[in-house]
This record gives sequence, C-alpha cells and structure tokens, in this order.
Amino acid sequence: MLKVTAAIVTKNNRILIAQKGPTDKRALKWEFPGGKIDPGETPEQCLARELMEEFEIEISVGDLFTDSIFIYPEGQLYILAYFCTWSGGEMNPTEHADYKWVLAEELDQFDFVPSDLPIAQKLMRKFPVDKKNTP
Repeated sequence: MLKVTAAIVTKNNRILIAQKGPTDKRALKWEFPGGKIDPGETPEQCLARELMEEFEIEISVGDLFTDSIFIYPEGQLYILAYFCTWSGGEMNPTEHADYKWVLAEELDQFDFVPSDLPIAQKLMRKFPVDKKNTP
C-alpha cells in the first residue's frame, strides 16, 4: 500500500485545489496537492517538500483532517489529508495545468481524482453553506 499526503491549504476561507497536467495518468482531474511519502519522511515533511516542488511555496502543516484508503486498479493508497497554511513564496505551478482557490461549498463543481473525492465531500460536510446568511 502506497502512503500519500494531501494538503488542504487554506487562505481567506478558500481552499487550494490543483488540476493535474495533460500528461498525467488522471489528466485534467482536480486534486488536493501532495504526493508520495518518501522512505524516512514524515507526512508533514512530505507535504512541505511536495508543495515546494509543485508550487514553489512554503507551508505550515497543521492538524490531520482525515485519512482514508482508496483502491485503484493499479494498487491501494493510504491518504493522509492535513490542514495547511501558506507561509511563504510566490505561487508558481510547476506540474499542474491550473489551480484555484475555492470555497468548501464549491468543491462539488470540480471533477476530482477518485481518491480525493472523499476528502472534498468531507470538507463540504464540515463547512456547509449557511443558507440563512446567504443573500
């Protein structure tokens, strides 16, 4: 089973999502940035490394939000999703086709990779739209 991380990077009540590049196995699907945990690396170190590699930004890793197991035809993933905050650097996507900052309630408008869909759904449940305060 492959252990991977996912960053729920927040800024101004919005969440960073990234669109996979056109040559990726799951091309143009959306995801929470992150990646494979290298041997001897903690999940927190992995997230810091991956966000630097993928966006050239520094992050502070916070609490674990959720973990899950997802089975793809090519193997199983154990996913650890952490809340993170952007702490430095200028956003420069090096591997993704696009990125967006979205409200939790907007996550269902994006075509996520299957393994990240449970994270998006849990975020939407945790931060539902407050209908009585919506104009």
